[in-house]
Amino acid sequence: MRICVCATQVPFSRGGAEIHVESLHRELVRRGHEADLVTVPFAWHSRLQLLKSAYAWRLLDLHSTTGQRPDLVIATRFPSYLIGHPNKVVWLIHQFRQAYDLLGTPYSDFGDGPEDRATLAMVRRMDGRALAEARALFTNAGNTAARLRRFNGLEATPLYAPPPLDGRYHDGPFGDYVFAAGRLDELKRFALLVDAMRHVESGVRCKIAGSGPESESLRRRIEEAGLAGRVELLGWVEDDELLDLYAGSLAVFYAPFDEDYGYVTVEAFKSGKPVLAATDSGGVLEFVEDGRTGFVCAPDSPRDFARRVDELYGDRELALRLGREGARRVADICWDRAIAALTEAGP
Repeated sequence: MRICVCATQVPFSRGGAEIHVESLHRELVRRGHEADLVTVPFAWHSRLQLLKSAYAWRLLDLHSTTGQRPDLVIATRFPSYLIGHPNKVVWLIHQFRQAYDLLGTPYSDFGDGPEDRATLAMVRRMDGRALAEARALFTNAGNTAARLRRFNGLEATPLYAPPPLDGRYHDGPFGDYVFAAGRLDELKRFALLVDAMRHVESGVRCKIAGSGPESESLRRRIEEAGLAGRVELLGWVEDDELLDLYAGSLAVFYAPFDEDYGYVTVEAFKSGKPVLAATDSGGVLEFVEDGRTGFVCAPDSPRDFARRVDELYGDRELALRLGREGARRVADICWDRAIAALTEAGP
């Protein structure tokens, strides 16, 4: 089958969404499909530019571009799913969240002015039409599906994607550090982990892998808290090192604000490690159950996170039990199931 995977691109930015679409393209090719990845840069620095980025996808005609109409188009995140095609399937990573669940929070810059109100209305109208015309509508997690139902009145089927190094994750000894990984931005709340480390009474250290706009502010926070010897910012790490960091950790911290899905939880569980999450971490809580696969703490209480870290450090059998249950819960997440669902929904 000739398949186009459609995704937005933010130059010099790489995170879970980029890994998701690259992995999808790779797995389609591995299964014998003639697949290509179609990306268009996305800009939202002004309301006009935001709408222009969306219109660019609506005006894109893949048939006239290639001379051969794709058999199937798989669209992913806003605004790639605005593309028109009779066999469009959407595997939604996320919408433009600033217009939906993040509206009215510090993570959205939309206000109550006339331009903002008009832009919000336009985004929601475009989403409603473009998503409803898809042959099938999947989301990357139940949390994303719940948002669609709440804001757009659309039903979707959650379809979990395996993490990028699926098949290579392995367990290991429960070490003396909490591990965290991902793009260092405000929504991921790595600052909460740094604050928690101020209250950890055991000898547990912390290692954070990743890069992003919060790198320098986190570095300053660590230094100001006197934690330079206990909290380490590793930057971007190679795959083999990432696997070993998961495998050798005591536990994994992943407490973002209302996450769509988040690979980190699944990566941790496939490495046999419990996860520390927050009560408002969204899709993460589809896997992390307090006292069963990890611990769920209030996001405004770094002391609670610290107490759980100390508890795991003092009881490795507890850490092992939580990690094993987590591994059991994600054992069925695989590419064969995801690819079959997407391609069978097409022509």
